[in-house]
Amino acid sequence: MGADIQDTPLNRIRHSAAHIMAQAVQELFPETKLGIGPVIKDGFYYDFQRSEPFTDEDLAKIEKRMKEIVKKSVDFTHEDWSKKKAIDFFARKDEPFKIELINSFPGDSVSIYHQGAFTDLCRGPHVNNTKEVKAVKVLHMAGAYWRGKESNPVLQRIYATAFDSKESLNDYLYRLEEAKKRDHRKLGKALDLFSFHDEAPGMPFFHPKGMTLYSLLVDFWREKHRENDYVEIKTPLIMREELWKQSGHYDHYRDHMYFTSMEEHNFAVKPMNCPGSNLVFKEGQKSYRDLPIRLAELGQVHRHELSGVMHGLFRVKTFVIDDTHIYCTEDQIKEEIAKVIKLILEMYQTFGFKGVEIELSTKPEDSMGSAQMWEKAETALKQALDMNGIKYKLNPGDGAFYGPKIDFHILDSLERSWQCGTIQLDFSMPERFELEYIGSDGVAHRPVMIHRAVFGSVERFLGILIEHYAGVFPAWLAPLQAKILVISERHEAYAREKYAQMRAAGLRVEMDLRSAKISYKIRQAEQEKIPYMLIVGDKEIEANAFSVRQHGRKDLGSMPVTEVIEKIVEEVNTKG
Repeated sequence: MGADIQDTPLNRIRHSAAHIMAQAVQELFPETKLGIGPVIKDGFYYDFQRSEPFTDEDLAKIEKRMKEIVKKSVDFTHEDWSKKKAIDFFARKDEPFKIELINSFPGDSVSIYHQGAFTDLCRGPHVNNTKEVKAVKVLHMAGAYWRGKESNPVLQRIYATAFDSKESLNDYLYRLEEAKKRDHRKLGKALDLFSFHDEAPGMPFFHPKGMTLYSLLVDFWREKHRENDYVEIKTPLIMREELWKQSGHYDHYRDHMYFTSMEEHNFAVKPMNCPGSNLVFKEGQKSYRDLPIRLAELGQVHRHELSGVMHGLFRVKTFVIDDTHIYCTEDQIKEEIAKVIKLILEMYQTFGFKGVEIELSTKPEDSMGSAQMWEKAETALKQALDMNGIKYKLNPGDGAFYGPKIDFHILDSLERSWQCGTIQLDFSMPERFELEYIGSDGVAHRPVMIHRAVFGSVERFLGILIEHYAGVFPAWLAPLQAKILVISERHEAYAREKYAQMRAAGLRVEMDLRSAKISYKIRQAEQEKIPYMLIVGDKEIEANAFSVRQHGRKDLGSMPVTEVIEKIVEEVNTKG
């Protein structure tokens, strides 16, 4: 058992709690076979093979037994065993998955940990004693293929978490419960934003309000990019297969691509936008005076994903990448990257995210291009970050196949981290596509290519925003900014007049002219999470005003209609 995850005191607690879970399961259900149990973000899991599925009652029993084991204050001890000794031991225990793991490890020995009478295969590290696991919670269960391969048996994966105090656990459980309320799939349905259908599995259908929200997000993106001297392009959805072989995507993404044929030629539906952008750049001779050239594209891409990994807007088969490809000289790299970082951080700040963490990812195993090319690209990114005083973490081996990258992780209102924006430096693709510009010396040179995105997937970013705001969007993003609610039929003419006035001011507003009670209308508007409810009765007509209620907050009292319009327009203009 083990996982490539940072060794911290909290992760040691969780690593040890995974062993405690395995012990608890085998004490309660002795016939169960053990798989693996790594630490993951916010907790851990353990995979088990058992003929009967675990029930909710079983999970409660497992948690109770884990707490009993913790109270016994048992020491964790470590030994190195020869592979033969370990295989003999786990053979006697009838643990086939452990034997398979041992045989897959290099070397002649394996690491073993004990807590009391329980023994497991593990490289550690662990806490010294079970009592250091102060708080545990078994969360839920799911199915998982052994070692992630579809040809292997399906095991039962039990997810759990552990903390160094009950207060930390309670805080985490509160945030977990709040996250369930904010689930963008539930809110998307409740707010009538989008839906999914079997006729196009894994592909979202945006409803009118959802499309309004989507368009507002894209309009903001376009506004910021125009301000920063980007020009927008659009490239075809389907291009010849040879293009994807030339770019390297065919070798690296073939299993996730869709293919078709027309007139005896093979084509691919694009999974990325980069090759099309390169073809646009190649049109016409470029001079050093033209650089940098910033070609932005909101490009629709399609990627084949297994149905089991689909997850609302977070993982879909078709989505828009807010791509930009910057073509520049080597001397312009640092300045361009600094500008991109500034733009990305400004845009995130507008949405009110709690913070941004930046990560530098270096050369992966399946990289394309020479070692010298990679060293040059990685050095350039490091220098750009250092020169701008940007703090970052190093993430070795997780770069794109064509170049190292800077990733941006945003923290939402629940302090959850989401990887969204990225900057990727690429010396390889300009070489593959023979991109050129004429330098000041009159000679042809290769430009450097910077791939970058702010949202990443627009659909995924939209899902993050829904959960970040819990569906309560600021006025500038809200699909519907206000709803006029009449108390009775005699107020309808006034409501229609003010509705037209608000629409003329560019506001998104609706009317509720039904004969239902005003309390019911207010409650329904609250459920729809509309920023402003504008109530019309006799007093409001007399004063040429609205009685204003703000969603989830307070009654703002009577306000002149012009003042209400100015207030909402101001919020929209300032994106407050």
